[in-house]
Amino acid sequence: MLRAGVIRPCAIAAIAIGAMVADLPGASPLAAQARCQPAPNALGVARTIEIDATGGPRFGRLQYRDHDFLQDGEVVLTFDDGPHPSFTPMILDALDEHCTKATFFVLGQRALSFPGHLREVGRRGHTIGTHTHSHPNLGRSSAAQVEAEIELAISAAQFALDGPTAPFFRFPYLSDSGAAQRYLQSRDIVNISIDVDSNDFRTKSPSRMISNVLKGLEDKKKGIVLFHDIQPSTAHGIRQMLAELKARGYRIVHLTPKQSQSTIATFDERIERSHGTSPRVAAVRPGPEPIARPTPRQASAPSQAQQPRYQPRDWRDTIFGRW
Repeated sequence: MLRAGVIRPCAIAAIAIGAMVADLPGASPLAAQARCQPAPNALGVARTIEIDATGGPRFGRLQYRDHDFLQDGEVVLTFDDGPHPSFTPMILDALDEHCTKATFFVLGQRALSFPGHLREVGRRGHTIGTHTHSHPNLGRSSAAQVEAEIELAISAAQFALDGPTAPFFRFPYLSDSGAAQRYLQSRDIVNISIDVDSNDFRTKSPSRMISNVLKGLEDKKKGIVLFHDIQPSTAHGIRQMLAELKARGYRIVHLTPKQSQSTIATFDERIERSHGTSPRVAAVRPGPEPIARPTPRQASAPSQAQQPRYQPRDWRDTIFGRW
């Protein structure tokens, strides 16, 4: 249910399939937001939307017309395929300069390779979802492969983070299938597609990447924008991109989950058999002061096939601490 006391009369209505989005106007999306000292032309966060994952709703008008929670001029920043040891910190620094927030859809394999960088994403207050373990085309995969890729990514990301992720997922190549969508729905995982594509993987030119986004937003008037934090055009162009959004009057919306993502013990065990009981976290260069400490990782779950290690609970009591 939508929580009383935080919803204005004009807040977005309940989604038909049972999930809801809650508009949290006027409130800082994270405790860190109050600590941020933005420049005069910083974007900030205009609005935070809390998404109820129950039933696995779908968003992103490029593919789905189920729901539209954005107002004209509103933009959601999203980054796929990371973390990257060089480019992700550059993007995080640019976002910090604008005191703004994004959603990162990470690959399980890269989370395991760069756990310190993934923790830095969380430490700076961004939402972390998943994007499969190894980036296959799930629209062409078997049911067993779909389950393994989705679940291994969740287990790997939570192992690397030492805490829960959001129940947010994006299909590689945006390649959906009925079976894969039904699986997400059965696990109460939100399918977040896009409205505007930066096509940053098609060019090394930051200016071309920026032009792609601005043209898409001009056409759509608003939208969930896809970037990749493994692409040099985005890493080197994100500062100018954010400045252009501000100059054109766009407003940033930060997506947060009502629930945390649970894991399945058998997939947790597969990750731990390969990587030990705790990730090896290499040093990450210093950044801004931490916004909060993640809670300690829970003890390993008993060996029961479907018993999750991390039970869904209030997001604000999990990886970012209480706001």
